[in-house]
Amino acid sequence: MIRARRRAGGRPTREEAEALTRRLLDSARSTFARKGIANSSMEEIAAELGISKHTLYRRYPNRQALLEAVVERDLVRFRKTLAEAAGQGEAPLAALRDMAFRYFRFGTDRDYSAFYLSVTAEAVFSLPLRERLAAWSSAALEPLVQAIISAQAAGMVVPGSAIEICHVLIDLLEGANNRVRLCLSESPDASERLRLFESRWAVFQTAMMPEPNRPLGV
Repeated sequence: MIRARRRAGGRPTREEAEALTRRLLDSARSTFARKGIANSSMEEIAAELGISKHTLYRRYPNRQALLEAVVERDLVRFRKTLAEAAGQGEAPLAALRDMAFRYFRFGTDRDYSAFYLSVTAEAVFSLPLRERLAAWSSAALEPLVQAIISAQAAGMVVPGSAIEICHVLIDLLEGANNRVRLCLSESPDASERLRLFESRWAVFQTAMMPEPNRPLGV
């Protein structure tokens, strides 16, 4: 393995600093998922990484700042995944379906979902955390909401609150996600995952597409 050379004076290079940030956020997310936010300490996260707590505190002054950094990185990844679907020039309904499928695939990742399910469970008892979770969710789902608005403008989704329609779609997809997350196989069959998604998408079409635009058999 080729290691990045350190600068004069022993300061880490930018590549080394970025690698440490990735490791730190990965470790923090794993610890938060296993123990919950309230039961995770900065000292424990630093110890698991083999760094001093002072190194950790220089980057993130407290646990909330570290949590925000973990979520912000995931939000960037998530929104980029959805934006890739929006940027492919597909028809509005096809773009919405592609986004929904990408959401579904993102949510079936066990490491990713374990963290957010843990945060959600803890938020039930914490109003400040519920408020942050609502803000994170709104930011994450904005591309889907915009895709629904585009599909509505094209007459392919019924009029109404795009946010409420998005919530219906997410509720359907999360039900399918839970079936994949809790299946006994460590590597769920791709065809079964696609079947689960298609069944939920069909329900969404039945509920939210104007009748003349529904495919035959729906």
